[in-house]
Amino acid sequence: MTFDDGPDPRWTPRILRELADAQAHATFFVIAPRAAAHPHLIEAIISQGHEIGLHCARHLRHTQTPRPIIEEDTLDALRTLRSLDVRPTRWRLPWGAAAPWSPAVADAHRLSIVGWTADTHDWRGDSAAAMLDSVDPLIADHAVVLMHDGLGPGALRDSCLETARLVAPLARAIRARGCQPASLQAMMETSASR
Repeated sequence: MTFDDGPDPRWTPRILRELADAQAHATFFVIAPRAAAHPHLIEAIISQGHEIGLHCARHLRHTQTPRPIIEEDTLDALRTLRSLDVRPTRWRLPWGAAAPWSPAVADAHRLSIVGWTADTHDWRGDSAAAMLDSVDPLIADHAVVLMHDGLGPGALRDSCLETARLVAPLARAIRARGCQPASLQAMMETSASR
């Protein structure tokens, strides 16, 4: 389970409560200025056993932005997160759009670029039931589900309520497939121990 575009002072706490109730863990790909504005949410994410990854400082599409600007954005974001004592190892690119040079920028900062295998399209404002129906066939071992705990650029919804409502039934669907709703770090550790 992964969440992008937070932390959001209204929706991240609600999603954290839903995750706790579902006994599920996730990776949160944060926007650095939002993290700096809400350090208590970063602390809450970590203290509840979730992972924090890098999303960006500014939500720039790599395929439409010159490399030096992305390099600066990435450095700024990592500095901001370091000031919060967060050192991410995973990077979810805005919109998942990689330029030919994106992997080199990731390598320079020892970051692994992470995509997804199941997109809830929650930014559209679909209901939790509709989102579950769309991703349910894609749930399998090592599936990576994309959701958002903040309202990012291009969002057609005005809240993350339906995403919060999706957490519990999604966790049940994941477990029904014999898998665990976990952070990417936990998923990788489980794979390495097999």
